[in-house]
Amino acid sequence: MKNTEIISVNSLTKRFPMGLGEFTALNGIDLTITKGEFSGVVGPSGSGKTTLLNIIGLLDNPTDGDAVILGSSSRALSVREAAILRRKHLGFIFQTYNLLPVYTVFENAEFPLLLLKMTAGERKRAVLDALEWVGLSDKVGSKPAQLSGGECQRVAIARAMVKRPEIVLADEPTANLDAENSHHILRTMLKLNEDLKTTFLFATHDDKVISYLKRKITLIDGKVSRDETIIR
Repeated sequence: MKNTEIISVNSLTKRFPMGLGEFTALNGIDLTITKGEFSGVVGPSGSGKTTLLNIIGLLDNPTDGDAVILGSSSRALSVREAAILRRKHLGFIFQTYNLLPVYTVFENAEFPLLLLKMTAGERKRAVLDALEWVGLSDKVGSKPAQLSGGECQRVAIARAMVKRPEIVLADEPTANLDAENSHHILRTMLKLNEDLKTTFLFATHDDKVISYLKRKITLIDGKVSRDETIIR
């Protein structure tokens, strides 16, 4: 069966003002991601990884070129249309957990669903499923301050997965975790990828994350220097 293309980056360039000139963070990138991939953009700090993820996640706009996400051109989408696409189809995991400290684990995981047309019962089932996926069913009433760093990141994964997005973008998701928690998080995400066929795209320079990737896209100075499929 032919792979379904869900991300297509075409001649993508991003420049930022710097002093009296400009800094080119991305320089004419071409890239395609198909449904169900577990892939990562790797490279040193400043290579353009986060900028690329932000554009694919419709959090930023390219200077030139285009990113087509689930058939929608980032350049053609209005601000409202981009927000709707993010809300319905994209999940985000960052190195900082960004949990709301006054809310419980359940409430933090539920938050993305409040923007969708779901009943309270539907939200409850979705949240409990997501917390079961990440092994936190026993923490539904806990607050973030009562959790370890690894547990907080697992809540962040549950929050990203609760609406069963087609694409999850993860920017250095293990940066603040020790090795044991990092591997736990990565095994959880790999299982979600395999069980739910969710597409994961990482931005990372962490060797632990890289060891789990099935495709490694190396950025150097804003350009793709290597794109390799990894057979394990």
